[in-house]
Parts: sequence; C-alpha cells; structure tokens
Amino acid sequence: MRLAILTCLVAAGALCAHAAPASAGIKVLVRERTYDITGTTGKALVEAMDRKGPKQGFMTRAIAQTGYVANWDINISREDGVCRLRQADGTLEITYTFPHMASAITPALQKRWKRFFAGTRAHEHTHGRIAREMMRATGKSITGLAFADNLLCSRTRREAKRRISAIYAEYEAKQNAFDAREHRDGGHVEHLVNALIRKR
Repeated sequence: MRLAILTCLVAAGALCAHAAPASAGIKVLVRERTYDITGTTGKALVEAMDRKGPKQGFMTRAIAQTGYVANWDINISREDGVCRLRQADGTLEITYTFPHMASAITPALQKRWKRFFAGTRAHEHTHGRIAREMMRATGKSITGLAFADNLLCSRTRREAKRRISAIYAEYEAKQNAFDAREHRDGGHVEHLVNALIRKR
C-alpha cells in the first residue's frame, strides 16, 4: 500500500547570457518506521497488524505502507526571447512502515514470520522502485524544455508543471495496477498472509 504527494516549485531566473546547459539532479531520501506487534500464533500476528498497522483511509489499516513525497525545484531563465529550463532538482522522500515483532515466538512461527516479512518488504520496496522510476522519467521529460515566451516565462512554467503532473499520473496508475495485482483474491498478499497463519 502506498501514499504519494507531488509538489513543484518553478522559479524564473534572471537573464543569463552564459547559462549552463539544462540538467536534472535527483536525490532520494529513505526512512523506515515500525510499529510493534505481539502474538503467539500466525493468526494473532495478523490480527495485531489489523489493529495497529498504518491507516489506509478512515476505517481500515494496512500491514505495511510506502509513503513518498516528490519535490521538484526548477530554474528557468530567459535569453533573446526564449525561456529555457536551466536546472531541475528533484527530491524523493520515501517512508516505509513495517510491523516489528516485539514478543518471543516459537522457532516454527519465526520461520513463517521471516518468509512473510521478506515478502512484505519486497512488496513495499517495489512501490519505492516505481517512485524512483517516476523521478527519472520526470527528469528526462523536462530536460531541454525551451519556448519563445514572455518576460515571466509563463508558457514554459506551465509546460514544466504539466509534464511533471503527467508523469506523476502515469506512474500513479502503475502503482495502482501493481497493488491491484498483489491484493487480488488469490494474489501474492493473500498467499503471504495464509502462509503465516497456517501451521506447518
């Protein structure tokens, strides 16, 4: 499960006759949060995650969650009537939230928990990978942006924002499609939960 926010700051720089070529830089910051669960059976652990997991909407909770915020700081300058994107710096802040085992459990349950947690982590990290791909695609989309424009570079600023929003929408659709596959009946998440609950 994932939450996402996109922000964009587009700044028009002063006239510059010797501006550097357009470029895009991306920085990724990753944080991890946990919430404690306890239980002596797989069923009890699932119930604990249902009670204490990160909120998903108003009424439900998720087992784990990937939240990210994408920020773009864009500098545009004007020369000879043409506005050009001179620099685009993107920052992606990813926050993963995972359950943390806070009680002693049997070796058999520990083995099932490790498999469950590895699958859960892989799911959330896929959300993070898609978000990173979104940032790279955005940088590629806006690099080289240039238009004949007014003194405020209004058209160029609007186009930069439009392209960023379009890439964001495209990759949000990919995030939703991934979740739909993973959470469908009989899907990967159901198998992970069933394997944790089952005694072997």
